[in-house]
This record gives sequence, C-alpha cells and structure tokens, in this order.
Amino acid sequence: MTTTEVSDATPSLVDRWPSATGDHALAWLADEAVRLRDAGLHREPVVRQTDSTMINLASNDYLGLSTHPAVIAGAHAALDSWGAGSTASRLVAGTTAAHVALENELADFLGFPAALAFSSGYLANVGAITALVGRGDLIVSDTGTHASLIDGCRLSRARVVVVERGDHDAVRTALRDRTESRALVVTDSVYSIDGAPAPIAELHAAARDCGAALLVDEAHALGVRGPGGRGLVAELGLSGAPDLVVTTVLSKSLGAQGGVVLGPELLRSHLIDRARTFIFDTGLNPAAVGAARAALELLRADPSMPDRLHENASRLARAVGADDPAAAVISLIIGEPQHAVAAATACRDRGVFVGCFRPPSVPAGTSRLRLTVRADLDTSVVDHVARVVVDALHQVGAR
Repeated sequence: MTTTEVSDATPSLVDRWPSATGDHALAWLADEAVRLRDAGLHREPVVRQTDSTMINLASNDYLGLSTHPAVIAGAHAALDSWGAGSTASRLVAGTTAAHVALENELADFLGFPAALAFSSGYLANVGAITALVGRGDLIVSDTGTHASLIDGCRLSRARVVVVERGDHDAVRTALRDRTESRALVVTDSVYSIDGAPAPIAELHAAARDCGAALLVDEAHALGVRGPGGRGLVAELGLSGAPDLVVTTVLSKSLGAQGGVVLGPELLRSHLIDRARTFIFDTGLNPAAVGAARAALELLRADPSMPDRLHENASRLARAVGADDPAAAVISLIIGEPQHAVAAATACRDRGVFVGCFRPPSVPAGTSRLRLTVRADLDTSVVDHVARVVVDALHQVGAR
C-alpha cells in the first residue's frame, strides 16, 4: 500500500510572517500571503514520511506501480548503468540508449510511428504546442484543459479561441471561420479535475474536416482507458492518425517521471529541431527512464490492471454517493475553499490523504475533494476510505 504523511513540524510561512514590514520591493508578498490564507487558498507542500500508515488517495499513481518491486528494480538498473543524471540536454549528451528504447516501446504500445520523451509532462505539452503553432496561427482550446496546455497556448503567441468544455460544434465553428491557414485543436482526453472524457472522436472529425491538427493530452487516460490501458485515443481507434498528436506522462499510471509526445516520424524530427523545452532542458534522468520501462512491461504483461482500477473506482464512488466514474478520478464538489480544506483535514486526521482542489485549479465556488483510486487497493481499504470521506463531508455540512 502506498502511504503518505503530512508533516506539521514546520510552521507555515504565513504564520511566521504575518504582516508586511519595511519598504523593500517584495514586502507586498507578506500581505498577499495573508490574503490567500484568509481566502482558504494558501498552500503548503506535503511532506511524506516512509514509515507512515496514511492511505494515499491524492496521488495519480493509478496502477500503484510507483512502489512495485519491478519498477524500483528498473530504476536501480538504470542508475547502475547510466548514473544519477542525464548530465546535459538530450541534443548535447543527455540521450542514452535507454531513452531511445523507452520511446520505441511507448510508440509501439500506443500505436504511433514515433515518440519523443521530455523531462516532464508539463514540458512535453508546452514544447509540442509552441513547436507546432506560432504568430499568425490559430489554437482552439477548451475551458477544461490542463495548465500546461494553457501555458503552451499562451507561449505560442498564436491567436487562441477558448470554447466551453466538450463543445465540438463550437470548435468546428472557430475552425471554419478562421482566417489563419494553420490551426491546432488542443484538449485533454480525460479531464484531470473530474475524470470526465472529452469527445475526442468528434473533435478529431471537426479538426480533420477543417484542415486542422488535433493534440490530445492522455495523461489521465494511459493505464486507465482503452485496450490494456492504451488510452482513450486507442479505445476510439484513432491511434496513429497522421493529423493527430498525443502527449502523455510517465508520472501517473507508470509511476515514474517524465512526459512524451507521440505522432508521425516527421513530428518527432520537428520537435527535436524546434521544441525549446526539449532543446534547452537537461534530459529525463536515467532512473525515471528505467522505472517507466519496467512499469510499461508490467502493464503489457497484465492488461487487466485497468479493470481492477475501475472496479475500485466504482466501488468507492457508490459508497460516497458519486456517479460511476469514467476514469479513476472521483470529484466531490463542496463549494467554498475553507470548507474543502476542513474536509480534507478531517480525512487526514483519520489517516486518509485526499486531494483538495481550490481556485485557480477549479472555478470559484467549486472547491472540492478529489479522490484518485488505485488498482492495488484491497476492497476493505476502499470501504474504509469511503467511511472516512463520508464522515468528513458530514462534518463540514457538505452531505
């Protein structure tokens, strides 16, 4: 069982610096910290301890592979072979034979001609978008996209049209009415906040009919949806489409670290030449490469892992009064951020660590608990978690 613990030993910055003093240029940060605290929007990084017994339902380790002995052994083997770091940009000296093997294995598994690994999923999205479109081009995005996609859109300097989440008709209209010759549609296949699937088939049809490319972030679909966990794109029979770009991560279902972009061979070559987050970033560290390769091998060998994940997700959703999830995320909207924090704290006090999402991650008034289920949890643990969560919701008046 993956465990985590929050350390309360270090006082919050807000408590240590309660008000602005002095007239230096950064003194305003103290008042801003107090404002965020009072609004329930202050955050502190979670410190995990190895000897904790806390049940972790806040991570995205959907298949529970981050602590699997084979995955850890894969990381150790890569460390022994290549050392702790890639030592340079991948275009200088940071690409190893293991990087190339991982890319080939991922491309084969996901049904694309080629893949290129980045040191994070965030950098994969930013790098892909900014390499594909720029000034004089159009991006059509939606209101549910991940921050990395949003930032890629902004940094591209292309004109960006944002439509309501899932509104493929609005996407088609924006594409049809454009004056730009080049256009890119971007979306998550499974939205990270609530686990709902996007209408990928309809978006792809709209993009294709209007001469645009489609970029789909499969971060929360790899290992979760599709045949053997190959993702929603594979589930829809779109893998390898020549006008489709897929990004995904090694840090969720594969339990490691890093991001990847998949598509035609020409796309990989173009990204190597033009993606700044590839060119100027130190390559993905060898241990993460080795761990991801081992995790992918486990998923290939046991394609039933996503089924166990869905069984646990359905069981927990029923117990907490939520709809049956389409992926592995159960989103329980509470409302105000202070109440969401109180509910998350109540869960933590009883040994269950859950996600607490507040603005700007979600719209104002929709702060929530976000439960991410894992395939490796026993049903008795799932039932215990459900009781803790329901009690916490009652405690804050959310149920």
